[in-house]
Amino acid sequence: MSEPVGRTAKPLMRVLSGERIWPPPMWLMRQAGRYLPEYRATRDKAGSFLSLCYNAELATEVTLQPIRRFGFDAAILFSDILVVPHALGQSVRFEAGEGPRLDPVATAEALAGIREEIDLELLAPVLETVERVAAALPPQTTFLGFCGAPWTVATYMVAGQGTEDQGPARQLAYNDPALFGTIIDRLVQASITYLVAQLKRGVDAVQVFDTWAGILPDAEFDRWVIAPTKAIVDGVRAQVPGARIIGFPRGAGARLKRYAIETGVDAVGLDWTADGAYVRAEVQTKVAVQGNVDPLVLIAGGEALDRAVDNAIAAFGHGPWIFNLGHGITPNAPIAHVERMIARVRASTGPA
Repeated sequence: MSEPVGRTAKPLMRVLSGERIWPPPMWLMRQAGRYLPEYRATRDKAGSFLSLCYNAELATEVTLQPIRRFGFDAAILFSDILVVPHALGQSVRFEAGEGPRLDPVATAEALAGIREEIDLELLAPVLETVERVAAALPPQTTFLGFCGAPWTVATYMVAGQGTEDQGPARQLAYNDPALFGTIIDRLVQASITYLVAQLKRGVDAVQVFDTWAGILPDAEFDRWVIAPTKAIVDGVRAQVPGARIIGFPRGAGARLKRYAIETGVDAVGLDWTADGAYVRAEVQTKVAVQGNVDPLVLIAGGEALDRAVDNAIAAFGHGPWIFNLGHGITPNAPIAHVERMIARVRASTGPA
């Protein structure tokens, strides 16, 4: 695939190439979401959350809403990590007030009902959204696609819902590593196909969300987080040479360096617990980093928010860095606090 003219000139893409940009490019995880009144109005038109994901016109609208309001340096495709198991044939539904519900895949018999290859026809509306957004974004705005990492997606597939400790998936991985490995391998191939489709339809770069990476012990982290992510990175770049990929292994802690080196990602997303001195010395010298303001400080606002922004600038502003939160923005984050945060970042002259 030939690279569109101007893609590498976009500030966020320059950071993914290892360049320090000031002020740092910024976007927020879940920036298209319930904290915005315009999102809530569009969501009401769609009905269910999954219907919104599969409505190209409305999904395009909510993807663009935070760009219009805040002028972020990146838009991220509005969708959900669970469209992948849905496109593999697993029943997925979102219950009001309860989150996602899936028919659990925890036995060989249940896995037999899951496709070996992803159905891109089912995801055609999502890919149409990609095309629509790519055509509508300002020239300097990076367009990010994404998928869930195999480990995190598998935790929902096995349990049928989110759990506090993802115990069902961890238990299956211990009791029947061959079966669990088959689930992971299937998700790796599905993720490669899905991300390549997004890149070929118009996204500039992609992020792999591994929300539950941090709950695994070291050996399991290597097996179920690092190895599958490396397989996705290699598989995507085999079809889209030079593809830029951000990995977000939430809770990885001191394993961030190993993750960055062994997966081959271009940038590592940091959650709010990441140690700035460690990241600066051991991770940011190897890849760009992204993050890591605590989403809850956005609710607090005021001096607490100012300190959080300044601390992030001091920690990561000397190297290639994308300003972001350490996880998704919460539905009760005041818009005025978001505006205050953006203004402080963009007015900053950099770290001392």
